[in-house]
Amino acid sequence: MPKVIYTGNTNTTGGRDGASRSSDGRLDVKLSPPGSSGLGTNPEQLFAAGWSACFLGAIGRAAAERQLRVPADAAINAEIDLVLNDDGYVLQARLNAKLPGIEANLARSLVERAHQLCPYSKATRGNIAVELNVV
Repeated sequence: MPKVIYTGNTNTTGGRDGASRSSDGRLDVKLSPPGSSGLGTNPEQLFAAGWSACFLGAIGRAAAERQLRVPADAAINAEIDLVLNDDGYVLQARLNAKLPGIEANLARSLVERAHQLCPYSKATRGNIAVELNVV
């Protein structure tokens, strides 16, 4: 039987022109549509932040499988596009991994393994276009 490790709980009002607050109060953000002059962030930025954090952790797990350490200055730049196509709105993503000091082929291998391990990658697999890059 699966074991729930953690449940994130937020309450959002007003949609893209509203606010979102976590049940523990640690997250409390105003929301505004992408590209607007509103004061808040948008769901695409929040998704990019969550996925990039998770993905960097997954790179750490992939590196540990090979008895390697991820450099302290490693980073993931996640780009989440909101796209309007014939079927309506969809998302697409680019995950750009910066792994200083790690040889390019090894870095690519770690990124590909992380994409298999990361829960966000698992959740989106087959649902949105995802491009993996080592920069």
